[in-house]
Amino acid sequence: MSGSEPIRERIEAMIKSDKVVLFMKGDRQMPQCGFSAKAVQALHDMEVSFSTVDVLQDPEVRQGVKDYSQWPTIPQLYIDGELIGGSDIVTQMASSGELHQVLGITYEPPKPPALDVTEAFVEEVRRFQADGAQGHLRLQISPQWEVGIGFSEKGAGDLEVEALGLTILVDPSTAKRAEGVRLDFQGGVIVDNPNAPPTVHRMPVQGLKQVMDAGRPMHLLDVRTPEEWAIARIEGATLLDEAQQAALLELPKDAMIVVYCHHGVRSMQAASQLVQAGYRNVFNLEGGIDAWSSLVDPRVPRY
Repeated sequence: MSGSEPIRERIEAMIKSDKVVLFMKGDRQMPQCGFSAKAVQALHDMEVSFSTVDVLQDPEVRQGVKDYSQWPTIPQLYIDGELIGGSDIVTQMASSGELHQVLGITYEPPKPPALDVTEAFVEEVRRFQADGAQGHLRLQISPQWEVGIGFSEKGAGDLEVEALGLTILVDPSTAKRAEGVRLDFQGGVIVDNPNAPPTVHRMPVQGLKQVMDAGRPMHLLDVRTPEEWAIARIEGATLLDEAQQAALLELPKDAMIVVYCHHGVRSMQAASQLVQAGYRNVFNLEGGIDAWSSLVDPRVPRY
C-alpha cells in the first residue's frame, strides 16, 4: 500500500459521509476566506442541508482533497460523491437553477423585492450622491440578517428596485430576505425588516431629536431609578415603573418604543426584554441621557 492511499481513503470517507459535503477554509459559522463564504452563502440561500470539512485543521486533508479531485483550489463541493466545483461554479449554478436541479430542489427565479422607502431616506441618499458617491445604492442582507448599505455599479445577476425615483440594487440572495423592508432616515438609517428575527435597533440622540421634531408617534421610556429621574429627564419621556409596564401590554407589537438610561447599558437590557416579549420596533438610545445632554439639549443636567 502506497503512502498516499490512507489519505485518499480518508477523503473518500468524508465525501461519502453526507449527500452534500463542502471542503472549505473555516466552517459554516466562520468561513476563513471569501470564496468559502460565497459557497456557504449559496448553500444557505438554497436552504439545503450540508456538511463541511475545514481543511485548515489538517494540512494532509487540504492537499489530499486537491490531489483526489485534481482540482487546485478550495472550496470544493461534492454532491452524492461527485465533485461539482469551486466557489464560482457553485454560485453560478445556484443562480441559474442548475444546482437546484442536481439536488432535486424546486427553483424559483429571484424577483425584485417590494421596498418601502421614505422621502427622508431618499433625501439622504441624494445628499451622498451630490457629495460624489458613485453608482447606485446597494442593499445587502446576509443569511444572518446583517444589513449593508452602500454604493456600487450593477453586477451580473443584480436586481433593480425603483422607489421614489431611486434605483436600489439587490443581489438574488438578498432579494427574498428584503421583501417588505422599510428604509427610513431619522438621524441615521433605519432598516425595518419584517422577515428578520426581532432585534434591538440603535438610535443616536440626534435621531431621537429628529423623530421628536417630526412629531412621529413613539413611546419614550426611561428605565433609570426614580432618584435619577428626579435629577434629569428627557422631555416627553415616561419613567418605566410598574404602572407603565402594565400599560405596555396594551401597545401594539409594532409600536415605536425608544428606551434610554444614563449611558445606554441598562436600557439595552430593557430593550432586549421588550424584543423577547414580541415588540418589533424597539430602539436603544445610544449614549443615554448623558449623550442627549452633551449633544442635543445642554439644559438637561449631567450627573
